[in-house]
Amino acid sequence: MTTLLLRLAGPLQSWGASARFVQRTTENAPTKSGVLGLLAGAEGRPRDADLSDLAALRFGVRIDRPGSRIRDFHTAENRDTGRALPLSDRYYLADAVFLAGVEGEDTFIRRLYTAVDAPRFLPYLGRRSCPPSHPLLLQDNASLSSLPLEDALRNTPWQGGRGPLSHRPPREQPPAELNMLLDCPPQDTPDIQLRDTPLSYNPSHRRYAMRGIQARHATASAPVHDPTAHLRPAPTARHDSPAPPLATDDF
Repeated sequence: MTTLLLRLAGPLQSWGASARFVQRTTENAPTKSGVLGLLAGAEGRPRDADLSDLAALRFGVRIDRPGSRIRDFHTAENRDTGRALPLSDRYYLADAVFLAGVEGEDTFIRRLYTAVDAPRFLPYLGRRSCPPSHPLLLQDNASLSSLPLEDALRNTPWQGGRGPLSHRPPREQPPAELNMLLDCPPQDTPDIQLRDTPLSYNPSHRRYAMRGIQARHATASAPVHDPTAHLRPAPTARHDSPAPPLATDDF
């Protein structure tokens, strides 16, 4: 088994599981349906495509920075008729950062990694109006892990230091403990349940199944700060170059 990790960071995110009609709510963390929809879009799957392979993946998310919940009083009108549409309340998570992961068979996970690296449809964080502010894939191929999902989430350095300076914790130090939400194995008793396992994204008949979720905690580890990580190495001087190297006296 292989695990694919995605960093979900952006000014706004919205992960609705029970949003209906004029109340468009958001959960406190990314939903399985939302993240699998992102992966399906990266692969270019149509809305009515079979999702059984994606739904079978084990899913989990770590809350690196919970953000703050904001409400948008939403007005709109039909562009063709000019008629006003029903007023609605839409909720978002502002300045949140999550680390989401899916675990599955190695070939399939690597195919998803390639799709996220060059997506067919632009990814968004729950709603089309919520683009990511940072690459979804971690640096240095760290998004692919041979560890099981829970261990991969525990061992990956904290990602919550990324974001607006005004919302970063003091000295960018992680909290002592991070919350995790994981798919509950069938033989265990879930802590909570959520109807967010996608069966069909067909807009005329979206369908979702219940999912058991276990709550866990992880100790946060700060990312290693390397100020030279983004520097390019200087070209090596060739001995057959026509220009002689500068001597110390030239300075």
